[in-house]
Amino acid sequence: MSPVASQDPAKQAIWEIESTHPDLTESVENSLRQVVDPEIGLNVIELGLVRNVQLNDKENKATVTMIMTTPFCPYAPALLEMTRQKAAEALKRDTTVQMGAELWDLSYMEEGAGADWGIF
Repeated sequence: MSPVASQDPAKQAIWEIESTHPDLTESVENSLRQVVDPEIGLNVIELGLVRNVQLNDKENKATVTMIMTTPFCPYAPALLEMTRQKAAEALKRDTTVQMGAELWDLSYMEEGAGADWGIF
C-alpha cells in the first residue's frame, strides 16, 4: 500500500523508494508522521504533502519532494526543515527537500484524515 492513500488514485503520491528500497519505506513514513502542520493539526503524510522520496545510492543521499497546502504557507520553512531532519534520521543519509510544482487539494489527504473537519 502506498504511504499516501488518496481518495483520487490520479492524485496519489508515488514514492520511488517503494520500488527501489521497500525496506526503508515504512521507517521513513513513520518518521515523517511526526512532522505536524501546527495550523491544521495533521501530519505531512496525512495531508499528502510528501509527494516523493527517492534515494541516490551512489552519493548516499536522499531527496524528498514536498508541497504545501497553500503557496503562502507561513509554516513552510519550518515544515520543510522538520521533514528534512526526520527523513535524514530515518534514512541515515544526507537529505534535501525540494518543493514540488503541484497545487495541493483535499483529495491528496489520506482517507479518513479529514473526518474531523467533516470533509470525508
